[in-house]
Amino acid sequence: MDPTPLLIVDAANVVGSRPDGWWRDRAGATARLRDALAPLGGQGVPPDLPPPVEVVLVVEGAARRVPGVDGVRVVSAAGSGDDTVVDLVAAAGDRRRLVVTADRGLRDRVTALGAEVHGPRWLRG
Repeated sequence: MDPTPLLIVDAANVVGSRPDGWWRDRAGATARLRDALAPLGGQGVPPDLPPPVEVVLVVEGAARRVPGVDGVRVVSAAGSGDDTVVDLVAAAGDRRRLVVTADRGLRDRVTALGAEVHGPRWLRG
C-alpha cells in the first residue's frame, strides 16, 4: 500500500464555488487553481493532511487542455469529471484518498468507496 495520501480535486466544482468571474475564462481559472495547489504536495493541508501528498486535479470541458505542473498531476476527463474522480478513487485501493468537491452526488459516490470528502473552503483554510 502506498502511504502517500491522494488528494483529488474536482476542478470544475472548486473553481465554480467562487464568484470571481471564472466563467469568462474557465481554463485560466483552472490554471490558477492548479498553481495554488502546487505547494500542497510538500506542505499538506494543515491540520488535517500532513505532507507528503500526491495532488491530482480533474479537469473537464473548456479546461481540458490545462497541463500539469510540478506538484500537480492534471487528469483530463474524457467524459464526466465526476466519473473520472470516482475512477481515480476506486483505482487507488486502500490508500488514504481525499476528494475536494461540494457536489453532493459525487460526495456520496466516493464516500461509498471509502474516500474522505472536503468542501472547497477546506483548501482555502
